[in-house]
Amino acid sequence: MELRPEEAADHDAVHDVHRQAFGDDGEHVATLTRDLRGLLSPTSGLSLVAVENDKVVGHVLFTRSILDAPERLVDVLVLSPVGVLPAHQRSGVGTALITRGLELADEQGAPLVFLEGSPGYYPRFGFEPGEPLGFRKPSLRIPDAAFQVRRLSGYDQAMTGTLVYSEIFWRHDAVGLR
Repeated sequence: MELRPEEAADHDAVHDVHRQAFGDDGEHVATLTRDLRGLLSPTSGLSLVAVENDKVVGHVLFTRSILDAPERLVDVLVLSPVGVLPAHQRSGVGTALITRGLELADEQGAPLVFLEGSPGYYPRFGFEPGEPLGFRKPSLRIPDAAFQVRRLSGYDQAMTGTLVYSEIFWRHDAVGLR
């Protein structure tokens, strides 16, 4: 399996990955992914694909958001979404994408990566519940256990406060439980 940055030629395949991976919500997640790509820059955020036999089988996206910290606004990343074609799930594709994405996010200098996700899955990647560490979730619709953060090497203890999602998450009603 090859992990590499997503290219423009991969967009349709990535759309299909999310459409299949998320079932009834697949088209919604695929459209959200398309719009979130606009937040990527050479110095902030990343989009990775997993390729097997010249076919995109998985995708992960890390996009810029803001932490409203007491001393200043801090650029952070949000991991969302991660998707793997159903036939390739539970084979390490998602794990490889997330692990590599976190390494690259750290290399970019991101201090924190946030997500909404399963508290049974993401701790293996170093994610912890956000609120006990001084972070406030951007919406009351997010279950406490799902609001998680991974501190990277650029983190310092002054970085606490409220996560502010990009407008795109709100426009797509992709925050918390719906």
